Amino acid sequence: MRRLLPVLALSALLAGSATLAQVDGGSRGVAPVDSGSSFEVAGVTVDVAGKTAEAARYGGWRLAQRKAWMQLSRRLGGPGTLLSDGALDQLVSGIVVENEQIGPTRYIARLGVLFDRGRAAGLLGISAYADRSPPMLVMPVIWQGGTGQAFERRTPWQEAWARFRTGDSRIDYVRPAGTGADSLLLNTGQMGRPGRGWWRAILDQYGASDILIPTVRLSRQWPGGPVIGVFEARHGPDDELIGRVTLRVGSAAGLPQLMDAGVARLDSIYQDALRTGRLSPDASLSPPPAPAPEPAPVAEPTIDTLLADIAASNAVAVTVQYDTPGTSSVANSEALIRSLPGVRSASTTSLALGGVSLMRVFVDDPAAFATALRSRGFEVSGGGAALRIRRPAAPAATTTPSATGPG
Repeated sequence: MRRLLPVLALSALLAGSATLAQVDGGSRGVAPVDSGSSFEVAGVTVDVAGKTAEAARYGGWRLAQRKAWMQLSRRLGGPGTLLSDGALDQLVSGIVVENEQIGPTRYIARLGVLFDRGRAAGLLGISAYADRSPPMLVMPVIWQGGTGQAFERRTPWQEAWARFRTGDSRIDYVRPAGTGADSLLLNTGQMGRPGRGWWRAILDQYGASDILIPTVRLSRQWPGGPVIGVFEARHGPDDELIGRVTLRVGSAAGLPQLMDAGVARLDSIYQDALRTGRLSPDASLSPPPAPAPEPAPVAEPTIDTLLADIAASNAVAVTVQYDTPGTSSVANSEALIRSLPGVRSASTTSLALGGVSLMRVFVDDPAAFATALRSRGFEVSGGGAALRIRRPAAPAATTTPSATGPG
């Protein structure tokens, strides 16, 4: 046992170190470069000569602004007219250097130009902001060497999604940086979990409504040689395949360009799916509705409650004495009195079978009640709050003596 304790302590220490390295590893995490809404025109090529390297570079950027504005104008339905350099300086929010070669008097480059969305839309006469999708959480997964990775380590696929500029996309991407608990919450194991409860907890953590899983599978022909990437646009907790595209690059040095092209193609697939209605959020990811409150139990009214309600309605209580030769006469008398106009309730309070019973009747008008009883053939005596009712006695049969003659 004494020998076993140091081994267990060392195992616990190593396990804790592994967990700490998984969460706080320095080789993870790529923050998105730009999540703004600028219009972007990429791949603008320039070749400019100048007196100095700085003058040539400045002239190249000026030329890139002009060419990019004409491309953007035509793309958004404008006439493609050229603006002055002063006006373009007010519209351009940034220059992205994709590739450049600087000589003593020459500048050759491929640039990207970012335009302020609000100002550019105002000049072109279009809406600055188009309808976008609900927030979609992005979990880029790369498969290479038989192993899948998301945010466990920094990958070329994650870096490509961080470089991607989302201003021109109709998809509202939520791109995690890959730091903190991202590697524990978003990994390849999570892709196979269909349970909606844990997915809802993750989406709430990132403020998203649904999940997008762009996937790439890389295969290399030989070390340093051509690289083939199979890109798949997947969606939802059920890992639904929306589209697939295969791209190839001639050498491993072109892997970043391959990744960037794959991101652009998958973004186009996701936008097409949004337009056709295939990218609508999964209803099962919405929080379940709150249970309806149980209705309060309704207490059965008691005799005292009924009497209080009747008293509150300004009804007058009348005690009626009536003959009850049998049990059927009780029910018949109560039913008859309840049917009279102005009667609220009628119930026998003192029963004497074979004699005279007492009935308590609540009426609107005692005089009208007595008149109604007489109209039904009762003999009514008394008045006010105490009445005595009787059925009139049937007339006795009379016999006529027969006449006889003298004997």
